Amino acid sequence: MDGTVLIADDDRTIRTVLTQALTRAGCRVHATGSLAQLSKWVEEGRGDLVITDVMMPDGNGIDRIPAIRDARPDLPVIVISAQNTIVTAIRATEAEAFEYLPKPFDLPDLMAKANQALSRRPRKSDPLPDAAAPRPAADPAMPLIGHAPAMQSLFRMVARILNADLPVLIAGEPGVGKTTIARSFHDLSDRRDQGLAILTSADAGDEAISRAADKARGGTILIENPAGFDAAAQARLIGLIESLESGPDRAMAPRIVATTGPDPQADVAAGRLRSDLYYRLAGVTVTVPPLRARVDDILPLAAHLLARAATQGLPDRALGDDAAALLRVHAFPGNVRELENMMRRLALTASGPTITAAEMREALTQQGATRAAPLTVVPAPPPSSAAEGAGPAPYQLGGGNGPLSDSVEAHLQRYFDLHGDSLPPPGLYDRILREIERPLLQVALDATGGNQLRCADLLGINRNTLRKKLTELNIEVTRRRKLM
Repeated sequence: MDGTVLIADDDRTIRTVLTQALTRAGCRVHATGSLAQLSKWVEEGRGDLVITDVMMPDGNGIDRIPAIRDARPDLPVIVISAQNTIVTAIRATEAEAFEYLPKPFDLPDLMAKANQALSRRPRKSDPLPDAAAPRPAADPAMPLIGHAPAMQSLFRMVARILNADLPVLIAGEPGVGKTTIARSFHDLSDRRDQGLAILTSADAGDEAISRAADKARGGTILIENPAGFDAAAQARLIGLIESLESGPDRAMAPRIVATTGPDPQADVAAGRLRSDLYYRLAGVTVTVPPLRARVDDILPLAAHLLARAATQGLPDRALGDDAAALLRVHAFPGNVRELENMMRRLALTASGPTITAAEMREALTQQGATRAAPLTVVPAPPPSSAAEGAGPAPYQLGGGNGPLSDSVEAHLQRYFDLHGDSLPPPGLYDRILREIERPLLQVALDATGGNQLRCADLLGINRNTLRKKLTELNIEVTRRRKLM
């Protein structure tokens, strides 16, 4: 890798790590905690690549990109941010950032993006973006936040097609936030100043469709669950789309956005959704992942929902560590909507400012989807005198009398039994490994005083492997220096 990289981040640890990694890769690096200093370097003609944080003490990194492109059209910018929201992804895309990476980022991934940027810098003839109107700092009914790769991929997809003229079909399970995503295609797009009309199966007659077309002129029509419309209503929807595509006022035709279940093609195969309507709606299909597929987002979402409940007049609450551990392993068949309802109920019913494990356990039981308790490791009874010198005693789970593997097997069998005739949610292998890895790493870090080199030696793994696992498992910042 060759070139000069300008880094702007107010976190000294991140500046140090990136400087060391890029220097080892063959780059020259200038790092600063100030956007003003970054701008000065850009104006002086320094740098072949910019890596900048968003929230800086003297401004917003994304807001500086147009000025950087004005001064240096050929200078690519990589944005890194702990503000893992759909708005951040959209703003970075609109500002024509080369790449947007959420924190905590994967260092090899960032290095690969930096190499691509240095190898394929935009030509000076590339057009500059028009000045964009300010984006609303909206607080949607269901929060669009998430660090999980599945959500970041969704955010990037929404950002890329936000202002395209293609119809969008948003698929997903109930409660994942499909309507919120659908509304973002209107509220965050160039059409936001025009009308938004919503069509449901309960109101899809000729008059309702005509009103929707008039209200959404130049804006957006949102069709909720077209598979739930009867045959006559689906035929009317096809007529509406055809009239918008071929009518005399096509320039002001509203964009069509629809929400559907997790498998719209199955709806077509079962006859619930007309195939010709499906193909008209599915210009681009966006799938919203269920909450169980992004476990690491559960606790940040819960904290966000509790904080928002406090701004709406409910008591200010926070999750205790044991309560958070219980919440993190819940299946969430109702997805984010279920989590939101649970947090609001706990905000009202908790006895103190910190939600306890007992209160969380009661809430989960009331939710009707109780799951097994987290794994707890306790030592076996001390060895008898006859066994002295035979080495350390085996460890047990839950104080059982058999070896560790037997206790794990019993725990997992109980977990399967709790689901009755149904299987547990997909992704069980990774979830179980994470639940075992997390306490192992935390206990080992505590035992070694937070020294990562000693911890890696204790565990018998490479230090870089340990760092990667700490990042993947979001171990608390008090236990390590995290790239935030």
